[in-house]
Amino acid sequence: MMEVLSQSGVMSPCGHRWVVRSCKERSPSFVGFPRSSSRTIESLMSSSRNSGFHGRRLSIGAWRVNAVKGNFSSTPVQMSLCVGKALKWWEKELQPNMKEIESAQDLVDSLLNAGDKLVIVDFFSPGCGGCKALHPKICQFAKLNPDVLFLQVNYEKHKSMCYSLNVHVLPFFRFYRGAHGRLCSFSCTNATIKKFKDALAKHTTDRCSLGPTKGLEESELMALAANKDLSFSYTRKPVPVPSPDEAAEEVVLSPKLPVSSTPRVIQDSEEKALVAAGR
Repeated sequence: MMEVLSQSGVMSPCGHRWVVRSCKERSPSFVGFPRSSSRTIESLMSSSRNSGFHGRRLSIGAWRVNAVKGNFSSTPVQMSLCVGKALKWWEKELQPNMKEIESAQDLVDSLLNAGDKLVIVDFFSPGCGGCKALHPKICQFAKLNPDVLFLQVNYEKHKSMCYSLNVHVLPFFRFYRGAHGRLCSFSCTNATIKKFKDALAKHTTDRCSLGPTKGLEESELMALAANKDLSFSYTRKPVPVPSPDEAAEEVVLSPKLPVSSTPRVIQDSEEKALVAAGR
């Protein structure tokens, strides 16, 4: 851009900095360029940095002058600067029904708020080669099943929580649904991806689960609450005590055995002899 502007005469070196010449100095027929005496490129860049812009692409407008038979015409030129950082492999190809878990409370709430939806919890690690190889297929399954919620748990960020949930092998998956709670859990790789396909086909069938959404097992909730590394609290639900009337109704008395009218057959020979003698 500097070479184009310098060749056109709009910009010229002044010492060690580039200064934009005034419109009046260039030509009275020059239209479209801002009427300012001078403004350095450094001031333009500093103003863009101080504007709070943190996007992926930064566009700086400049002007190019075409000289054709002594007449000057201005055309805008866009220069793009890519300032965004590259995405991590677990951040690529994500679908709207995929969510990364931020805490133990977030995991519990996400399961409870899912209602009767099928929820698949994906435990992965950034340094796991099997997790990286399987990630594109998981994203493809999420795209083909928009009604299924995929929760991603980063093992490196939530290692203590994974210990409390007894997750010790990666990649690892757990399926949850409504009042049924946990449906299955297993580990699989690209070589054993059929296990994931079969579980997905089995548990995505329409069903109606009566009762409130269960989510994590109570033993898992107690383990998370007992973990001092996690800011998670859980109060165990009290077991309802039946009233005396309900307890009386639940008691089932064993019926009396009916008295048989058939005489007992005596098989012992000695006892037969005593009976015959009238003793």
